[in-house]
Amino acid sequence: MTGQPRAEIDTTKPHSARMYDWYLGGKDNYPADRAMAQQLLDLDPRIPVMARVNRAFMHRSTRWLAHQGVDQFLDIGTGIPTDPNLHQVAQEIVPGARVVYCDNDPVVLLAHAVTLLRGTDAGATEYLRADLRDPETILDVAGRVLDFGRPVALSLVALLHFVPDEDGAHELVGRLLSALPSGSFLTATHATADFTPEESRIATEKLRASGVTLALRSREEFARFFEGLELVEPGIEAPHHWHPELGDPVPGQDDGVIPGYAAVGRKP
Repeated sequence: MTGQPRAEIDTTKPHSARMYDWYLGGKDNYPADRAMAQQLLDLDPRIPVMARVNRAFMHRSTRWLAHQGVDQFLDIGTGIPTDPNLHQVAQEIVPGARVVYCDNDPVVLLAHAVTLLRGTDAGATEYLRADLRDPETILDVAGRVLDFGRPVALSLVALLHFVPDEDGAHELVGRLLSALPSGSFLTATHATADFTPEESRIATEKLRASGVTLALRSREEFARFFEGLELVEPGIEAPHHWHPELGDPVPGQDDGVIPGYAAVGRKP
């Protein structure tokens, strides 16, 4: 594991990665995370289904990419590990795949310390603690494991809606993509208020009051992250409608609206 500065874990404020862990049935979370997650669950009981749908999309998109010959992955906002993790999916198809995980929560770092030992002997897995808002650090550390002279799949699953426009979300993604060569991919999901405007407004306000910024974007705003890229069919879709044949359906995924978008794009 790449050396990172030690950080105190603030358990008094909810963190998106730990809330996501709770929705998935994990145990790497704290009372503040569970309290906020429960408030949102009371607002929309389908949030755990949405979390699983995002996770399932990550599995399917990783399988698709690995079958295209991609053997390098940079997963930012990776969250707390839940089997199977991205490196396990990729290395099942390409045993020599190299995967770098990145997240800004020290709890995620501790959880990955054990999980990263489960990779294949032929491949490589690494973890770095950094924020999407610091792309130079991410590129510097990831470049010690990944070869930026060959295609890399940049994974931003369920992350970008936590990065507001004032932080330059589109520019940050553009900076990362600019460091990757032709043939690289961007894979992302994003929550939206397009289908549930009132519930989304209340959820955004609740999270903001607890120090968590939620930047829900429209389909058009999500599409901007893929400008200059060649979208993989079927283009921008609800996450569970993107190549469903590559994985098992999530129970409950069709019992209502999944308020989010997913897409994979190739850098020409």
